[in-house]
Amino acid sequence: MKRLFSGIQPTGAVHVGNYLGAILNWRELQSEYDAVFCIVDLHAITINYDVATLQDRIERMAATLLACGLDAPDRCTLFVQSHVPAHTELAWYLNTVTPLAELQRMTQFKSKSQQHEKNINAGLLTYPCLQAADILLYKGEVVPVGEDQVQHIELSRIIARKWNNRFSPLFPEPAERVSYGKRIKGLDGQAKMSKSLDNYLDVLEEPAGIWEKLRPAFTDPARLRRSDPGTPEICNIHALHTYFSSPEEIGRVEEGCRSAGLGCFDCKRILADNMAAHFAPVRARSAELLADRSALREILRKGAQRAQEMAAATMVEVRKAMGLA
Repeated sequence: MKRLFSGIQPTGAVHVGNYLGAILNWRELQSEYDAVFCIVDLHAITINYDVATLQDRIERMAATLLACGLDAPDRCTLFVQSHVPAHTELAWYLNTVTPLAELQRMTQFKSKSQQHEKNINAGLLTYPCLQAADILLYKGEVVPVGEDQVQHIELSRIIARKWNNRFSPLFPEPAERVSYGKRIKGLDGQAKMSKSLDNYLDVLEEPAGIWEKLRPAFTDPARLRRSDPGTPEICNIHALHTYFSSPEEIGRVEEGCRSAGLGCFDCKRILADNMAAHFAPVRARSAELLADRSALREILRKGAQRAQEMAAATMVEVRKAMGLA
């Protein structure tokens, strides 16, 4: 089986955008590939963060991923990035072949520098080298990502090619696989769903909380009425219906919005009820896992052990090729 790698930051909350844009895809792909999934805590520390809550956020992320359907350790490997030190060792080696100009042109570096202008550190700039190391350490061939991360995978290919050409043809050039929910807008109906923008909906939100957040969410029914039947994602709430509502409900929403026979309030109420029902098993399973953190930590320990075995084999080859062993 081909090796697949992907990672997610321990943000403290998995929002609906993460779920539709990444995790649903991961759940399906774990049966098709030798899947390696990583909670990338080393990436998370490139911006100011709360040291006291980091471990809790890591474990909550792991619990949510498992509750959403990742079957670790049986059908995939799930571990914490910092538990495998080879990630940072390989990242340093890759730094030496990565052109500075490539790092400086990265869209994420520019946006993060604007968001965190008082903390523009070297880690923000060399973030893509660590990301490439994450993938290449496991000789990942396929990387499921959202559209906003395609540029990073392109750079990972450049880095792999430069290292291979200089030292040894060791690393496969990873290919992106753009996820099912390509770009999920936030509740503001404008920007991508993001915790930092506070326009998100947590998959562990209780039913009352889902409704509380959806009720004031942005809608554009006039645009729906002007569009042709069958036009996808013409309103953000309509777009979410396509993931959580039945074909009959979607048809009712479209017809109701076009004729003004169904108000935005009722449209959102249907969506809120469907989302609450959809995520009920996820909420229950996550709570169960967090109630027994020793079992959760054991899953992560086993994942790190397997990841360490794969990483150690790769690093033997890397050090030899570079004349370091």
